[in-house]
Amino acid sequence: MQRSGECADGRHQAGGDVRTGGGDDPAGEGRRVEAGRTGRRKPSPVTGDLVFRTGITLIEGDRYYFRGVDATELATHYAYEDIVEWLWTGELRPGTRFTAPAEALAAARRTVDALPAHSGSTDRLRVAVVAAATADPLRFDLSPEAVLGSARSLIPTLVGALPTTAGAPTTTGHEAASQTPGLAHRLWPKLTAHPADAASLTVLDTALGLLIDHDLAASTLAARVAASAHAHPYAVVSAGLGVLEGPLHGAASGLAHRMLVEVLERGSAAPVVADHLRTGRRVPGLGHRLYTAEDPRARTLFALLAQVPQAAPALAAARDVVTTTARHTPLHANVDLALAVLSVSSGMSAEAGETMFAVSRTAGWIAHALEEYGERPLRMRPSGQYSGPRPPQPLPGPGSATA
Repeated sequence: MQRSGECADGRHQAGGDVRTGGGDDPAGEGRRVEAGRTGRRKPSPVTGDLVFRTGITLIEGDRYYFRGVDATELATHYAYEDIVEWLWTGELRPGTRFTAPAEALAAARRTVDALPAHSGSTDRLRVAVVAAATADPLRFDLSPEAVLGSARSLIPTLVGALPTTAGAPTTTGHEAASQTPGLAHRLWPKLTAHPADAASLTVLDTALGLLIDHDLAASTLAARVAASAHAHPYAVVSAGLGVLEGPLHGAASGLAHRMLVEVLERGSAAPVVADHLRTGRRVPGLGHRLYTAEDPRARTLFALLAQVPQAAPALAAARDVVTTTARHTPLHANVDLALAVLSVSSGMSAEAGETMFAVSRTAGWIAHALEEYGERPLRMRPSGQYSGPRPPQPLPGPGSATA
């Protein structure tokens, strides 16, 4: 089994000082990498790694696969919900639609609406999960059928609970032709007020499909730990969202978004990259610890974005960033940079990429939970390596301080 992470997962730093966006590898945070072409990390001083048996995702040879099938091929041929249903059950059902139960959706919306106006999308998703859980009396049933039933309702509930962007059309052309639009169509007005065109919706739907899973990223590991304790699926998703909110994981695409906006404003990537390096900031959206070439998710999305006319300026800015940093050490684009091109060109906020990631990855967390429920409970119980003072120590008294 290949070990994994997100682009958010422990990225390479470019050369000696060029650094990339946040990672899912806190232990390696800040380490310099070798200045070779691949930018591989120097060996970690850690002597062992956690390895879990999984039949969901394989990352190998600069490609990744869902249950042995090229994930980029799946994402470009089938809709998000089709892929999710197949990943969960092994059955491909084109035209699959997930629907939110009225009671769960109402509870989630009430809870989300009660949050402060400045709350971020991940804040809203986290409370929506809790609200949806309270509306599901069968959530403690961990049989595969019950878990899948909860999951099929939870994902559209999360999307439905997000507020619609001010000025966004109330319906899309697709909705006019069908009363059951796909998840990407329902998510679009939550992300931007721009009207949805077919090409852009295809990019969004493909992005959702690509982001479903990426092996044992930090948030996925947290989800499996929760499942190992037989937490119900809503709690599993809450665990994943809690880790995703960390600045080294889900926030990476937002950093790339802000960088592209600055590149467009200044007309060139050179001064923006220089400012990042001068102030000790990482250049987001570049490099991935699991790929020596371009992230296959980024490559797939860039090809689709090239067919979206309004994406041309942001796409050119992204290429400029890659070319500029390549003068020092060649690093390739990762999926965060591709998501940033989509969000910038579609008038979305900087946190839109994180929202896409969270909604999509919910399906992956559920897939891993289904696997973990079949394993020995509470198997993820490592032993700590104590580094405190050796006993016996005197009983502390008032005003005493630990050395």
